[in-house]
Amino acid sequence: MYEILEKQILNPTVLRMKIAAPAVAKKAQPGQFVILRTDENGERIPLTIADYDRSAGSVTIIFQVVGATTERLSHMEVGECLSDFVGPLGRATETEGVRKVAVVGGGVGCAIAYPAAKKFFHEGATVHVIAGFRNRDLVILEEEFSAVSQKFVKMSDDGSWGEKGLVTDALRALIDSGEQYDRVLAIGPLPMMKFVSLLTKEYNIPTVVSMNPIMIDGTGMCGGCRLTVGGKTLFACVDGPEFDGHLVDFDEAMARGAMYRPFERAAHEAVCNLYREVK
Repeated sequence: MYEILEKQILNPTVLRMKIAAPAVAKKAQPGQFVILRTDENGERIPLTIADYDRSAGSVTIIFQVVGATTERLSHMEVGECLSDFVGPLGRATETEGVRKVAVVGGGVGCAIAYPAAKKFFHEGATVHVIAGFRNRDLVILEEEFSAVSQKFVKMSDDGSWGEKGLVTDALRALIDSGEQYDRVLAIGPLPMMKFVSLLTKEYNIPTVVSMNPIMIDGTGMCGGCRLTVGGKTLFACVDGPEFDGHLVDFDEAMARGAMYRPFERAAHEAVCNLYREVK
């Protein structure tokens, strides 16, 4: 069993938990993920590793409450245990040879962007972080990003945090001002990653995106996480989750993801009603 060691509310819908998982912490790397179940009857969900402490044997996850399982997880408390916590899965973020990188995070995707930015920074790369949120109330990891970047650009839709605008506005401004990046790493909502990739393609800057579609087994057997990348069918769980953003078919990925939203909303509402009845 995997004990919850710490629990912190980062914003109204996003939580951070530290989980006792020594075997996972021993081999975890930025970019990888775990698949967990809250209990033996629960569904399997993938969550990217937000941080890890090998000496303490702990792994940190950050998640947004959007479905039935994340709703259940949000109600669990320190001292309780998860039934399953499998990982690390997927391929780690590749940092070798990168001297200067722009890490672009959108919303809760910043939780995935942070460990990658941290790894680039500690390996000696110049790290510029661009983080975007709808408003100040939704901001997460502000202090953490400041500690692992030489330049930190803050963007919000309404201007209540940093500058008003989109992350693509900030990225274009930096590039046009003369900043030269070996790589751009974009992590966030699919539309955001799509438009970052379209922008960097104009400037011929290598771009990596992190794809986290529906996953079930996490080993490539079920095929639920298939994507089209460069005209080929690949699987996010074993071939990714990071891919060349200039080759990903984002429109297909968005269409497939939208298929599950009605079921996700219904399941989430059922769990919410259950907790309301218990109260």
